[in-house]
Amino acid sequence: MRMFDREHTIAPAGYSRWLIPPAALSVHLCIGQAYATSVYKNSLLAHFHTSQTAIGVIFSIAIVMLGLSAAVGGTWVEANGPRKAMFVSACFWSVGFLVGAAGIATKQLWLVYVGYGLLGGIGLGIGYISPVSTLIKWFPDRPGLATGLAIMGFGGGALVASPLSRQLLSFYDPAYDPANAKSVASGGALVALFVTLGIGYFVIMMFGVFNVRVPAPGWRPAGFDPAEVVAKPLVTTANVSASNALRTRSFWLLWVVLFCNVTAGIGILEQASPMIQDFFRSGGVSGVSVAAAGGFVGLLSLFNMAGRFVWSSTSDFTGRKPIYLLYLGGGIVLYTLLALVGHSATALFVLLAGVILSFYGGGFATMPAYLRDLFGTYQVGAIHGRVLTAWSAAGVAGPLIINGFLDAQGKPGTLTASAYQPALFTMVGILVVGFIANLLIRPVPERYHEPAAAGEPVPAAAEEGAK
Repeated sequence: MRMFDREHTIAPAGYSRWLIPPAALSVHLCIGQAYATSVYKNSLLAHFHTSQTAIGVIFSIAIVMLGLSAAVGGTWVEANGPRKAMFVSACFWSVGFLVGAAGIATKQLWLVYVGYGLLGGIGLGIGYISPVSTLIKWFPDRPGLATGLAIMGFGGGALVASPLSRQLLSFYDPAYDPANAKSVASGGALVALFVTLGIGYFVIMMFGVFNVRVPAPGWRPAGFDPAEVVAKPLVTTANVSASNALRTRSFWLLWVVLFCNVTAGIGILEQASPMIQDFFRSGGVSGVSVAAAGGFVGLLSLFNMAGRFVWSSTSDFTGRKPIYLLYLGGGIVLYTLLALVGHSATALFVLLAGVILSFYGGGFATMPAYLRDLFGTYQVGAIHGRVLTAWSAAGVAGPLIINGFLDAQGKPGTLTASAYQPALFTMVGILVVGFIANLLIRPVPERYHEPAAAGEPVPAAAEEGAK
């Protein structure tokens, strides 16, 4: 197993840094399948004869474990390198599917919670952060571009997983009709799907495991001048350890910024299909069909994926703080327009929601570069893991806010655009909080900086001592 150690992944002279984003992308495309769980939700409901809430808990456990495992395992990932971390992620992610398949086969829902939720969630968290610090070290001149390329895969994973899962279900169960929203697959087809995905994703993720490399100490891109980067506001050449980062005001302000941005975006993402139907409902009948609403969800995934690349790349030129002012300030304007005039035209509604989701995706992809600017490259993966707990919190808060307001307005299938206004204006207030938090971010004081020699990869023992 020594081949997975950091010292065995140092790139030889002449190694192309452009091989690293595809390696990271192979992992993120696989774990991005988490956004496609709704494809087989109805089939799970029918198989287990339980409530929507009971099935929805599977996804909730996975997202909570994503944040917790990223926070707890972040320092371990930094100390052991990306190859070992990506391998561990592939193991947890794949075993999660296999244990989930056993739960479906035996009709033990708790096994699905343990498999896809608990074990799969750990694979999500470790896999999400494992390439981050490596990409930033390879692309000190374009950190936003590098992380955007990889994290784009997580947002776009559902674009691959959704049609793939539907086709696999119809292959394993000929009676299942992927074009019929009410069609459900048999338990046997679900078991076969989970086993296929578990094995298939493991193989694909191994491509990333064996191709990822870390740069040699002191390596720099040709023609790169660190002085040019440092001249930008809020960019430092110093390094801050993960434990010290938690003591800074900037870390917690960034936590609030990410929480607010994700809470607002996930509120639309979780409710997207019924929302567009409700906005254009008149006389109890919606002008948007179920099929069109499904297409809208796919379009939002495209905006989410594109935003992760476009906005994070743009931040390399504008700076991280200004781009977050756009995410949050633009979101305030767009949510207000959505609440007041979103019902006037379908095209306008789609455009407003799409740009909001692009800001949601951009916020995820730009965060690692923002952390690198403020805290350096020393333990940026570990710091990123800790800040992702904001995602776990937002994954609970966003749907609760939207669903809580909607439950008070009436029953599903009877709501109209006006029923969404209290929830949308609440999101505006949340974005205002995030906007103010971003304005308050300042450079990290020197007392939190590591000694000048810090920043190079360190062995695990030394990493523990730094705590």
